Amino acid sequence: MSAKTPIATAPTDGSKVTVYWTDRDGQENESLAQYRSLARLKAAGGQWDETDEGWWAYVDSDTQKRIAPHSWAAPGSDDDEE
Repeated sequence: MSAKTPIATAPTDGSKVTVYWTDRDGQENESLAQYRSLARLKAAGGQWDETDEGWWAYVDSDTQKRIAPHSWAAPGSDDDEE
């Protein structure tokens, strides 16, 4: 099991990290996500505003969603090494 760390300590430089979040049904989820700043979103094109800034993850193979994770795991923090 990965060691979970508070989301406030996660990198916000656009790198992808494993995050943990709870959906509206109360289901705990683990996803690969990326923090996207407003500047990064605008640089990619389209119309964005402050409400679009945040953590984004694919919820299925075609759909990205902004999520509100509560914790994250640093790469290589897996305790299941054999």
